[in-house]
Amino acid sequence: MAAQPTPSLDIEQSSALLAYLRAHQHIASDETPRIEVLAGGISSRTVLVERASGEAWVLKQSLDKLRVATDWFSDPQRIHCEALAMRWFNRLLPSGRVPTLIFEDHDAHVVAMQAVPQPHENWKKRLLTGGLSQAHAASFGSLLGQLHRLTYDHRTEVQPSFAACNFFESLRLEPYYRYTSTQIADAADFLTALITDTLAHPLTLVHGDFSPKNVLIYQDQPILLDHEVAHWGDPAFDIGFSLTHLLCKAHHLAAQRSDFGAASKLYWHSYLHELGDLDWHASLEPRAVHHTLGCLMARAAGRSQVEYLSADAKQRQISVVCQLMHAPPTTIPDLIDHFLARLST
Repeated sequence: MAAQPTPSLDIEQSSALLAYLRAHQHIASDETPRIEVLAGGISSRTVLVERASGEAWVLKQSLDKLRVATDWFSDPQRIHCEALAMRWFNRLLPSGRVPTLIFEDHDAHVVAMQAVPQPHENWKKRLLTGGLSQAHAASFGSLLGQLHRLTYDHRTEVQPSFAACNFFESLRLEPYYRYTSTQIADAADFLTALITDTLAHPLTLVHGDFSPKNVLIYQDQPILLDHEVAHWGDPAFDIGFSLTHLLCKAHHLAAQRSDFGAASKLYWHSYLHELGDLDWHASLEPRAVHHTLGCLMARAAGRSQVEYLSADAKQRQISVVCQLMHAPPTTIPDLIDHFLARLST
């Protein structure tokens, strides 16, 4: 008899998860794997399952209310866009850049993927403890360039498959741009125009959460995680979103500020090299500048603020970004230079 749907399943409850895995025949009826709840996710429950065979899985279950200070809701169906993205990325990207999908449950909103082998390290944690590597920054940019180029090359197949993946509004446009525009009056016109411009450029598959937090360094290479915001959209958003994380860390770690500036430029140039001469290449950079400014503002004043900047540092970032929004640089290297220079004045 087939297992019954389990929409009320909470995978962080070990006994319930064990019963679920057995009932759905993902493991043997007498198997008792090691189960560990993984901390840190704001949008999903995440659990590590280690089997006696040595196989290890990571299970994710999307939440309808995200774990942040202000109310932030999103349809848990988004986890199935993550599963779809994993299938495409494993097909198109170089081997090993994304974990392999094990199973997907549409009733319980659960996906399971192969766990990244040990030893590995979360790139965000490494960066915040002073472990900046220019080579890792270059690999980060190359990976995004490959993602954008290869999904664009296969657009006749990829774009229709993501027609139902419309969670970018609830997970990014509203909490990052719309909400922030209500908090910082001086940024409202810029952010409102940025939303309109973003929706006008559906060019390739956009990851939507391309950040050091979602990268594990394994055998000195990046492995990309967390694809639930994936959608057909404007690649400039991914650039701005990801550069913001590097620039916020440059702000936070003043002693490494110039090194983070160099890494940010290397990231951008590595991305461009991998992207190649696509027909929308030339118009991308000014929009990427605007998205970097928008995300820098959002991470200081939006629904999802960076946890490592102090209140004073966030106010400094808001002030600097407001200045740059009134006269935006036209290139990414100029933006990096202007932002870092103004932090020090």
